[in-house]
Amino acid sequence: MFLPDGQLGTASIPPLGVKPTDEVLDGLYDGVPDQPLHIAAVLTGHDSPAAAAHTPRAWDWADALDVARLVGDVLGVELVVSQGSHQAFHPGRAAQLALRSGDVVGYAGELHPKLLAAHDMPARSVALELNADALFDAAPDVIVAKHISGFPVATQDVALVVPQDVPADAVLAALREGAGELLEDVALFDVYAGQGIEDGKKSLAFGLRFRATDRTLTADEASEAREAAVAVAAERFGAVQR
Repeated sequence: MFLPDGQLGTASIPPLGVKPTDEVLDGLYDGVPDQPLHIAAVLTGHDSPAAAAHTPRAWDWADALDVARLVGDVLGVELVVSQGSHQAFHPGRAAQLALRSGDVVGYAGELHPKLLAAHDMPARSVALELNADALFDAAPDVIVAKHISGFPVATQDVALVVPQDVPADAVLAALREGAGELLEDVALFDVYAGQGIEDGKKSLAFGLRFRATDRTLTADEASEAREAAVAVAAERFGAVQR
């Protein structure tokens, strides 16, 4: 369903047996809301079949967000993630996705329990929806491929405790800024609030990938880059390592 975002025109139905003029067709189209293309996905169940010595993992909100980010990466469009609110999603478990301009282009997260029950879907199912036309308009004409280094990657994880109202995407941006040129990628993989975490705060866990183009990084170099990243997050948001 597409809802009008402005005043729509009105037009009468043309008579049968008469070819409508261009003016009549324009009047009909003026009465139809914009219907942009969308990209959507629903993830439910587990990420793999059960097997001996293997316990499959249930899809969660982070997977829906990863799929949305993958769409943005393919198109060369950076998506800004923040806490979102949408009637189709579980309160507190939805992310709003926007362009750098601030224009909202979609949502991702866990679907609302009432919606799942109404459609006889498994509990904790997750989904995402993106305005494809808006992404296409924002995409660059040419996407430059990233350089692929032949040297091994050095991985470092860090868990930071920050106030509940601090967006995870803002902390991620601070880590990226502080880590410097050795940082290849940084991704959020866990959000926790509960026992062991002070009221009004949450723990954000990030995985950082470091790699140099001309040498194999030492463990000390990767650790120094991680600490530099944490320092920026601490200065900007009062982040404390767990």
